[in-house]
Amino acid sequence: MRLYLSSFRTGAHPDRLVGLAGNDRRTALIPNALDGFPAELRKAGLRRDIDDLEGAGLDVTVIDLHEPAMVSSLATYSIVWVRGGNVFVLRRVLADTGTDTLLLDLLRRDAVVYGGYSAGACVLAPDLNGLELVDNPAAVTEPITTGLGVLDRPFVPHVRSPSHPESAACDAVSAAYATAGRPHWALRDGEVLLVTDEQTRLLPA
Repeated sequence: MRLYLSSFRTGAHPDRLVGLAGNDRRTALIPNALDGFPAELRKAGLRRDIDDLEGAGLDVTVIDLHEPAMVSSLATYSIVWVRGGNVFVLRRVLADTGTDTLLLDLLRRDAVVYGGYSAGACVLAPDLNGLELVDNPAAVTEPITTGLGVLDRPFVPHVRSPSHPESAACDAVSAAYATAGRPHWALRDGEVLLVTDEQTRLLPA
């Protein structure tokens, strides 16, 4: 299993993302955590993500999970990059399209590198409980609060990152987990959680 999970955008170590994939630079960029956001915000965010990934030397294709043929194509890429947005929106579309099952199979077989930030990392937790302090579950009908269970604990981005508008809410989520005695990954913007079969490392900003 190979995971590159950033608090925000590609973080401070995009070279490590490229290194996980080796010489194969084909990257599928999943934008669906932004479903329901204003069109101009979606367009600007997607353009920024493409620029970040291409700037790291990756060959990027946008994969809209609402197009069935696109979902099945994920197995042909070396990297699947899942951007931030609303984690409950993302989790719903992953379930509705069967992408969650496909990604879990690809990760079990170490057939793909999973990378992403914010909601794209949070969705790998055992559950999404607590993240309603940051993202609105009512953005979808019948929100799902179970995560994909790839990580053994929650992932909380943007902590102690005052330049990010969600930092205070994410600090509150982390504090609630700490009060409950629940281990979790709390990342500042720039930091990256790098996971391989050999080790799990928190890389500094």
